[in-house]
Amino acid sequence: MAKIYYDKDVDLDILRNKVVAIIGYGAQGRAQALNLRDSKIKVLVAELEGTANYQKAKSDGFEPLTAGEASKQADIIHILTQDNIQPIVYKNDIEPNLIKNKAIGFSHGFNIHFGQIVPPPYVDVYMVAPKGPGTLVRDMYLEKKGVPCLVAVYQDASKKAKKTALAYAKALGGTRAGVIETTFAEETETDLFGEQVVLCGGVTKLIQRAFETLIEAGYQEEVAYFECCHELKLITDLIYSKGISGMREVISDTAEYGDLTRGKRIITEETKKEMKNILEEIRSGEFAREWIMENCMGRPVFNALRKKEKEHLIEKVGEKLRKMMPWIK
Repeated sequence: MAKIYYDKDVDLDILRNKVVAIIGYGAQGRAQALNLRDSKIKVLVAELEGTANYQKAKSDGFEPLTAGEASKQADIIHILTQDNIQPIVYKNDIEPNLIKNKAIGFSHGFNIHFGQIVPPPYVDVYMVAPKGPGTLVRDMYLEKKGVPCLVAVYQDASKKAKKTALAYAKALGGTRAGVIETTFAEETETDLFGEQVVLCGGVTKLIQRAFETLIEAGYQEEVAYFECCHELKLITDLIYSKGISGMREVISDTAEYGDLTRGKRIITEETKKEMKNILEEIRSGEFAREWIMENCMGRPVFNALRKKEKEHLIEKVGEKLRKMMPWIK
C-alpha cells in the first residue's frame, strides 16, 4: 500500500524562511507560484522577457527574473519548463548557482530519471507532481480543496528533502486531498506509459480507426464523428467521476452488454503484449533516447507526424461540427 500524507502529517513552517523560485510560468508554473504565494511562501518567478507568460506573471503581481537570477536568490528552485528545455536551462542558468543547502524540485521525473540533468551531490532533489492541470490545481486551492500529488526524493543531501517536498505539496494544497509517496522512476515510467498506451496514443488511434471503419463502410462522416469521437467525453466523464463500474451503471444495458462482450475483442491479449513491449522500451530508456535524439535533430519525425495527423479527415469533420456546439468554447 502506498504511503499517503495529509495536512496533519506535514509542517509548512519548513518553508517559512525559504525563497522558492518557479522556473517557467506556464499553466502549472502559474498555479504553483500563486498557491505558494497565497500560502505565505516567498516566491520568485523566472520567465523570458517579452513572452506572453512574462506579461501574465507581471499582471499577477510578480516581477519576473531571468532563470539565472532567480536561481541565485532562491533556496528552492522548482523547474517547470517543458522537458526538452529543462536540461538547457539547468546547464546555463541553474547549475552555476547551486550551492550547499539548496534544493531542486520537479513536477515530472523525466530528466532526472534518464540522466539529462545530473545535480551535484550537495543539493536536495525532490519531486512534487500534482495529478491535474494547472488550472485545476489553482481552482481547487481557491475552493480550499486540493489536487492529489505524488511526492518523491531522489537526493537527500540535507536529510530534510522529504520534509521540504511535503511542505511544498502542502503549500500547493495537495495535502488537503492526499499526497502519495513514490519514486522518480515509478512516476516517470508510469506517466510515459499512460500517455503512450491509453491517454494519448491508445485513445487517439482507437478513435481514428473506428471513424475510418465507419466511413469505409459507407456511413456519413458527421455521424461517424459523433459516435466515435464526440460522445467519448460522456463516457470518460462518467469513468472520471464514478469509475468503470459506476459508468456501466449509468449507461444503457445494451451499451453495457456490448462493452462486456465486445471490448475484449478490440483490446486483445496481442494488444496487451504490445503494451508490455512499450513499457519495456520506456523502462530500458529506449524511448527516452529516441525522444532526446529527435529533439537534437530538430524534431523531423515529430513535425512530419504532427502535420500528417492534422490532415486526417476526422480533424476536418470535427472542426466543422464543433462550430455547431457553442457550449464547447
